[in-house]
Amino acid sequence: MATPVPTKRGKKPRSAATPAAQPTGQVQSLTRGLKLLEAIAESHGSVALTELAQQSGLPNSTTHRLLTTMQQLGFVRQVGDLGYWTIGAHAFVVGSSFLQSRNLLAMVHPMLRSLMESSGETVNLAVLDLSDHQAVIIDQVQCTQLMRMSAPIGGKLPMHASGAGKAFLANLSEQQLTELLHRKGLHHYTPHTLMSPHSLKENLALVRKTGYAFDDEEHALGLRCVAACIYDEHGEPFAAISISGPISRITDDRVTEIGAMVIKAAKEITREYGGHH
Repeated sequence: MATPVPTKRGKKPRSAATPAAQPTGQVQSLTRGLKLLEAIAESHGSVALTELAQQSGLPNSTTHRLLTTMQQLGFVRQVGDLGYWTIGAHAFVVGSSFLQSRNLLAMVHPMLRSLMESSGETVNLAVLDLSDHQAVIIDQVQCTQLMRMSAPIGGKLPMHASGAGKAFLANLSEQQLTELLHRKGLHHYTPHTLMSPHSLKENLALVRKTGYAFDDEEHALGLRCVAACIYDEHGEPFAAISISGPISRITDDRVTEIGAMVIKAAKEITREYGGHH
């Protein structure tokens, strides 16, 4: 429990933990609760109350009160003898409505499987999370090869160092891209990661020219990925389809061939979805 800081008579005690300033127009308790939900999701398992409190900069008592409220609504639950916190079933129900609203997976999954069979490599579907500009994998069909790419459903892909991420970035204006790079920076993953804004912008110009993005061992050594965007009815990119595999199979000679595959699939999905580009 947080211990109140001694104060002068007539003044209310302040909590020892001082949360970050609240952004304008947001309800504080709701924002805090959703941030806790995100922290639990990012733990990919279960996490202790004290750790959640430390991450959020909140007192243990406040953290527990928020978690208890979300537990009553089914968004989180406690597990094990230590009472660690994990995501509840209702969070999945609410999140899955995003897909149900357009029945995206039912439409796309057969195409992912067809692409896997024709390319021999793992195929992914990622959506753009506009809240923090990250690509999130929502579906995947793995190839049958012993050596293959495997990423968890719900896993996030770096925008500047992944096929899907760069496909999304290529649709941004110069100003939007500059602002995003200034805010998020360019994290180094491998010696091939594009680390300067200039080199990234040159690469994105090539994406716009060819119609597909190419991750050449930029996120993980030995792994290549080719991706193209899916567009909504407003002509905005909201998802991307990608094919990933080891450099031993996605050779220089095959990159253009696989690029044509993802472009064709992305255009078909865009058309079926009622979108355009």
